Amino acid sequence: MEGTAIFAAKKSEVIIPDNLVANLATNNARQVYARVAGLNIWENDQGGLQLSIGGRGLDPNRTANFNVRQNGYDISADALGYPESYYTPPIEAIKRIQLVRGAASLQYGTQFGGLINFELRAPETDKTVAITSRQTVGSYGFFNSFNSVSGTVKKLSYYTFAQYKRGDGWRPNSNFDSKTAYADLRYQFTENFKVGAQVTHMDYLAQQPGGLSDQQFARDPRQSNRERNWFEVNWNLFNVSADWKLNQRANLNLTTFGLLATRKSLGFRPNRVDTKDDNELGRDLITGDFRNVGLEARYLNRYTLGGKNGVLLLGTRYYRGYNHSVQGFGPAGRGADFRFVEPDALSTSSYSDYRFPNHNVALFAENILYLNDQVSITPGLRFEYIRTRANGFYGVVDRDLAGNISEVTRQDEQRTSPRGFLLGGVGVSYKPQEEHEFYANISQNYRSITFSDMRIANPSAVIDPNLQDERGFSADAGLRGEQGQWLTYDVSLFALNYGNRIGEVQTYDENDRVLRRRGNIGRALILGVESYAEADVLRLWQPQAGQWSWSTFGNVALIHGRYTASEIAGVKGNQVEFVPNLNLKAGTRAGYGPLKASFQYTYLSDQFTDATNATDGGVSAVVGRIPAYQVMDASVSWEHRWLKLEGSVNNLTNNIYFTRRATGYPGPGILPSDGRSYFLTVGVKW
Repeated sequence: MEGTAIFAAKKSEVIIPDNLVANLATNNARQVYARVAGLNIWENDQGGLQLSIGGRGLDPNRTANFNVRQNGYDISADALGYPESYYTPPIEAIKRIQLVRGAASLQYGTQFGGLINFELRAPETDKTVAITSRQTVGSYGFFNSFNSVSGTVKKLSYYTFAQYKRGDGWRPNSNFDSKTAYADLRYQFTENFKVGAQVTHMDYLAQQPGGLSDQQFARDPRQSNRERNWFEVNWNLFNVSADWKLNQRANLNLTTFGLLATRKSLGFRPNRVDTKDDNELGRDLITGDFRNVGLEARYLNRYTLGGKNGVLLLGTRYYRGYNHSVQGFGPAGRGADFRFVEPDALSTSSYSDYRFPNHNVALFAENILYLNDQVSITPGLRFEYIRTRANGFYGVVDRDLAGNISEVTRQDEQRTSPRGFLLGGVGVSYKPQEEHEFYANISQNYRSITFSDMRIANPSAVIDPNLQDERGFSADAGLRGEQGQWLTYDVSLFALNYGNRIGEVQTYDENDRVLRRRGNIGRALILGVESYAEADVLRLWQPQAGQWSWSTFGNVALIHGRYTASEIAGVKGNQVEFVPNLNLKAGTRAGYGPLKASFQYTYLSDQFTDATNATDGGVSAVVGRIPAYQVMDASVSWEHRWLKLEGSVNNLTNNIYFTRRATGYPGPGILPSDGRSYFLTVGVKW
């Protein structure tokens, strides 16, 4: 337990960035999440502006299959209609990252992925003013400035930071400019009652070099034939919370949160990705406005009943999401000019204009029952009521052989989908000794369709209008613990069963162009083993820590995912997309006093991007195999009193590889990962 949260018998991990010797300035997910087994990470940009991670067959795109939170509240665009995360907190501002995998639906939602919670640094309690400043320079014009001020004055505590980040990127037309600011105020009214308020702002503008075909990637992965593609985000988060310690056994937390945000994408994105751009042509423009508000209340009580100890968690959540999505014709030219222009095809400037008002009410309960000092059982229930609506119109877009728009006809549409359902789960924990635990859990999962995805016109993809919600379950069973002070481990088996799994299959249009069709593929079963271990090697021979230190870690995920049923010909028995059979990460860290160095190796085997297991994406490159790849990273740090120096080399051997084939922005096509790059950080603390 922690605060008003229960973690008993769940597959959970905690990442503490301060313990890492890694490149934190670029939010390098490959290094930050290296100790979490089985994660599949898409590498999108040099600056780490967006986090895209999945696992166990979940689509990594903008981490949409996890419930992503900051300090316990939602930060995604719309938890129901558009659960994508365009904002990622700077790793330099994070105290720790909590991941609750698999059976996490009862407390945090219904999703298959589980929870990712970024817990930002708390105010300094023993100083009136504490200042941190970190400045980083790197390859390809990279610069990052992170500065924070924190402290406590009587009953008032505060923490605030500002970050500026820019870079030119490994490929041409890849520059970005990002600003993030955050303020956290807390007031301790009494020893048992405190309130807090937090505000977050992030905005960035990024040029997008576009995707490549397989042939282009083979010839020159650094090339770009897109000079006019841009992406802009403006993200504003608000949160007010109150915590009561009602007595020695009971805690109550109330939190309300809101989001005011926009995302805008502008560019030329034909199905044939090697088509040269003509600056005289108009561009495709998609805008999204998000206005969300939520309230969550959690009550945790420790009790004794019939001589047995127990912990009861009760909670409720109300969420109202509203997003307005417009797609239309943008201006010609090269600049980041996000305005709609009047087309000849319609009397309106857009060929898709939708409003998505969504409502969600949830009630959840979990209870830890301690049968004895060694065994506990944690059952739970969650009731969900969801009402999603879509009001607007879309244009039926006809294109010529070159992918240019020739005609648009308008279709009005209104859809309402109310549903209520009950999810259940149970976990068991057995601790024969305090340092070792056997755990097992199983939980039902659910993922609603997203109307906002269904009406985005994309020359490389089509959406099945009859999409149905996903339903299934996830289960974990494992052993975790510690051995003395030198070994930490977690080895587990898992199973995910998807009903109505939403995915992609390769198809063709009337002009024989390769398209990716998104719809309900069928039933999929994913089984696997996830293992992690870290050993402090020197402590094995020398229990008392000295000046020297040396530790090594490794995690291996062996995963088998297959479609067990499908109405689509040629899919049953195929490998589930985004499932590398082998996912390996290993590394070592050594140090002498204040000097530390680390080395990390990552390997993922082949994986497919669609359910037909297509190997070649043709001229669009939106489907096909992602070949196996390996990459190495090295970092070093030195610290003395108020000064800290850090250096890192990402992709040490300059491997050429890619982790993603994009259907739309920031593609379509293959998105090459960065080659070798160098970074140097100077940090000071007062």
